[in-house]
Amino acid sequence: MSAFGDAVVYLNDPYNWTRPNGILDLAVQHLTIAGLAVGIALVLALPPAVWLGHTGRGGGMTVAISNVSRAVPTLAVLTIFAVTPLAFTIWAPVIALTLFAIPPILANTYVGLREVDRDVVEAARGMGLSTRHVIGRVELPLALPLVMTGIRTAAVQVVATATLAALLAGGTLGAIIRSGFGTQNYGVVVAGAILVAALALLTELVLAVVSWALTPRGSRRALPWARRRPAVAAEGEQVETQRELIDSPF
Repeated sequence: MSAFGDAVVYLNDPYNWTRPNGILDLAVQHLTIAGLAVGIALVLALPPAVWLGHTGRGGGMTVAISNVSRAVPTLAVLTIFAVTPLAFTIWAPVIALTLFAIPPILANTYVGLREVDRDVVEAARGMGLSTRHVIGRVELPLALPLVMTGIRTAAVQVVATATLAALLAGGTLGAIIRSGFGTQNYGVVVAGAILVAALALLTELVLAVVSWALTPRGSRRALPWARRRPAVAAEGEQVETQRELIDSPF
């Protein structure tokens, strides 16, 4: 039987899903590590990116930090943690994956706020909106498609890369792949790869729906899957959305 056939047999066995440290347990641990990493990255990257995007300062620094962070390989960071007290705790992969998640969130949020029409921002200020209200009611809603793209990119990358955490803590779906290689059972290796890919695709789908739900109607044309519309109609929707955001009492 081929490795793919063995993988189907492995995935169709209910015991492999429900046993202790089975697929369901490992998937929960996988998502816990990935969720912590993305959550911490949001706390660290989103506020400074929003402020820098609002003020227009620090563009070079933002790009530099993003590029440097992208250049740091997650596997190398995990290898360094292997000789520290954090080696076999959940925090080793969480810290490594946080560093991996920061660049897309930082860069996309900064670019998203800088691409908001400056005339709209000045109009909001002219209506007496404070800096906090300009950011929260005008700039962030209009920049949301790009911001959510950065978050989705970070989340999907982290979910896929969290597989490497099996090298240390072992509590991810990567443990299935590691076990398959250890026993030279390549059907189990393929099954683990399928599970990781499916989890990454599910993460992308869920966050795409969240992005669509949170994005103001007139800004949805900026979403990656949005159909092209005539320029006049798109401009009309943008003006309508900007007016709604400025006039909103919240």
